[in-house]
Amino acid sequence: MAKRLTQQDIARMAGVSQATVSLVLNNRTDGGVRIAPETRARVLEVIRRTGYVANPIARRLHDQRNRILGVFTYEAVFPSTRADFYQPFLEGIEEQAEEVGCDLLLFTSAKAGGKRRIFSDDSRIRLADGCVLLGRSVDRDDLAQLVSEGIPFVSIGRRDDAGGPVPHVGADYVSAVRDLVDRAVALGHREFAYVGAGKGAESSADRLRGFKQAVAAHGVRGTHLPFAGLERLRDAGITAVLSEEVSDGAAIVLAARERGLSVPGDLSVLMLGAATRPAPDDVALTGFRIPRREMGRRAVQALTEVLERGTTPRELLACEFVEGTTLGAPRR
Repeated sequence: MAKRLTQQDIARMAGVSQATVSLVLNNRTDGGVRIAPETRARVLEVIRRTGYVANPIARRLHDQRNRILGVFTYEAVFPSTRADFYQPFLEGIEEQAEEVGCDLLLFTSAKAGGKRRIFSDDSRIRLADGCVLLGRSVDRDDLAQLVSEGIPFVSIGRRDDAGGPVPHVGADYVSAVRDLVDRAVALGHREFAYVGAGKGAESSADRLRGFKQAVAAHGVRGTHLPFAGLERLRDAGITAVLSEEVSDGAAIVLAARERGLSVPGDLSVLMLGAATRPAPDDVALTGFRIPRREMGRRAVQALTEVLERGTTPRELLACEFVEGTTLGAPRR
C-alpha cells in the first residue's frame, strides 16, 4: 500500500518548511503572515501534482472545524411516500451548504428502542460541526440533551423550549391560518371547522392556534374535529373547512362532488400546507404554501451563525397564499 503523503513530504518536495505548507493549506494571511507569491505557487504546484489531500482530522484540530454539516431525520426521506414533502427542504439544505463550502452527512443509523434517536451507543452526531434536524416530530429528550451539552444544531420547524431555547427556522403557520380565515369571513362564511390533530408536533399546534385566534377575533363559530367525514360536516352546518392534511381536504372535496354538491358554493375547503401522504392531483385546493426550500437554506445559514457567533436563532418564515378553486362565497 502506498504511503500517505504528509505535509512534511510536501514541504520537502517544495523546498519549504512544514509551517509554510500548513499556512498555504489553511490560506492563512492573518497575524502578519507573509508568504512570497512564488513560494505559495511552488507549494500549490506540488500539491496539485501529487494530488495531496490534507488530513481532515489534523485540519480540524487546527481550526476546530471539519466543514461537515450533519442532517438528522427522525423519519425516512428516501425512498418514501413523503419524499416529495421533504425534497424541497433537502434541496435548500444542499444549495446553502454548497454555497458556504460545506459537505453534508446524513445521519440514519442511530437507533434506540426501534426508533431513530440522536443519542445512542452508535451515535455519530459529533462527527459534524453542527447538525440540522429535519422531521415533523422531534424527540424531546434529544432536544434537551442537545441544548444542555451545547451541541450546535438548528431545527427545521419551530420547537418549544427544551430546558432552554431551541434554535429553529420554521413556518409562520399561525399567521397563515389566520389569513385564510380572514379571507373566508370576508366572503361571508360564519361556520368553520378545523379538521386535523391540532396537537403533537408544534406545526400542528400552531395551525390550530391560528384557527382559534382567527375565529375568536371575528366572533364566528369554529369547531375542531380531529377527523370528519362529509356527512358530519354537513350536519353541523359547516360552510368552510380548514384541513391540516392536504389529502383529507382533497377527499372531502371529492366526496362533495360525488354527492352533487358545489365546491366552493356549498362547501369551501382550504389546505394548510403541503401533502405528507399521497393526494389526488386533480383537486386545486385553495390554501397556503410552506416555504420549504427557503427553510432548508435558512436553516444552514442559521447553523453557521450558531457555529460562528454562538447565537440561538429563532425565525418563522411567511407562507404564501395559493389561489385554488375551493374557496368562495357560501350559498344562502
